Amino acid sequence: MKYKRILLKLSGESLMGDKQFGIDQARIDQYAQDILQIVEKGVEVAIVIGGGNIFRGVQAEQANLDRAQGDYMGMLATVINSMALQGALEKVGIITRLQSAIKMEQIAEPFIRRKAMRHLEKGRVVIFGAGTGNPYFTTDTAASLRAIEIGADVLLKGTRVDGIYTADPEKDKSATRYDHISFEEVYAKNLNVMDMTAFTLCHENKLPIIVFDMNTPGNLLKLVEGASMGTLVS
Repeated sequence: MKYKRILLKLSGESLMGDKQFGIDQARIDQYAQDILQIVEKGVEVAIVIGGGNIFRGVQAEQANLDRAQGDYMGMLATVINSMALQGALEKVGIITRLQSAIKMEQIAEPFIRRKAMRHLEKGRVVIFGAGTGNPYFTTDTAASLRAIEIGADVLLKGTRVDGIYTADPEKDKSATRYDHISFEEVYAKNLNVMDMTAFTLCHENKLPIIVFDMNTPGNLLKLVEGASMGTLVS
């Protein structure tokens, strides 16, 4: 395996499948099978999931609600998604631990960095829910922060597109994909990889990011085995 310890970032929207909202069980089951493949190879896996399929903090502003309140609602949405993925992973035989940045003892452990690392060393998949526990920060930032804290080799951002393009490939058919790009080039070209706080955290801590298509079964295994796939930012 090219990578021994990874942090996998999944968007809440990716869990919708072809639905308009909520969770597509077929999609989450596919993710569980893909994660099982790399766990069986000895890769240590941590996961952060967004909550956009249920609620996003920015929706609160659009509805004239308090932004901080909306962000907390979004954090709770990530916990729902985390629990759904936890259930799918355990159904295929993976031992998991869910840690939350917001205390909710009945369903999740509190986030404790050293405890998370011990779980990973024992082969358990650790899911980090509730973002950073603070409003005004996205789950991209939570993923970057947790990846750095646990000493991950790479941050894998699983999306529905197969990398970073010169423009939105769903809107511009002439857009071309980067195989490799530097952090400085992303800044210069103003490419939308993740929010700037998250991206800067990775840059300052020399944590590489790979953006890849998570919706194609088997891609995750190929990636951690060292296949050239998606776009590497380093």
